[in-house]
Amino acid sequence: MKILFSPSETKVTGGTKPPINLDNSSFPSCKESKLYILNMYDNYLHDKDDTDLKKLFGIKKESEFLKNSSINIFEDPTMKAIKRYTGVAYDYLDYSNLTKEGQEFIDNNLLIFSNLFGPLLAKDLIPYYKLKQGEKLDDFAIESFYSKSCKEILDDYLKDQFIVDLRAGFYLKFYKSIYPYITMKFIKNGKVVSHWAKAYRGLIVKQLANYQPQNENSFAKIPFENLSIVEIQKSGLKTEYIYEILS
Repeated sequence: MKILFSPSETKVTGGTKPPINLDNSSFPSCKESKLYILNMYDNYLHDKDDTDLKKLFGIKKESEFLKNSSINIFEDPTMKAIKRYTGVAYDYLDYSNLTKEGQEFIDNNLLIFSNLFGPLLAKDLIPYYKLKQGEKLDDFAIESFYSKSCKEILDDYLKDQFIVDLRAGFYLKFYKSIYPYITMKFIKNGKVVSHWAKAYRGLIVKQLANYQPQNENSFAKIPFENLSIVEIQKSGLKTEYIYEILS
């Protein structure tokens, strides 16, 4: 199976692995596309003034800006993407406390759509970076670029896979599946939740790592804690499981 997932605005700095090497990434056929964006980002960091960079980063505090203004995307140390990203969903996924088997499953089956690096597997090594969701490099929309340049590669990669799409709305722009897939919606007191949806996406991925379902039948039998199925809706290629949060 493959799980489609979002990155996080917040990230761990530093790293102990060598600088990024796109030849060793999970999608080598996307190398030229990724290199194009990384060079554009790197040039932007060197050419723009502080006001433009603060907007790009989505930060206002001077101390935070100074920390991010020294980014060198090609020379900074790296770490696994799954360890680089923090935030609610990643906190609840709790990768570090999974079994070795669970971690290996996440490494090879969690597909993260980065707004800078495009499609990544959780095991891919990336440096620290800062880029606010939806921000453009001048007038260049990164998500539109990746949706075109990497589409055929992802179509081939996801062929014959059981797909669970847990991406937040913005990251749907990076890729549209041509195969059947499952999504999940979380409601409480009759209303769709937003903040807690991030937490439950993380918990869902954690359970998927434990059970590793290979089809919808086995997926449907997973006892997700504190969730109860309300409805299953089918529309085209999408099958949406709607869950009630019990407490």
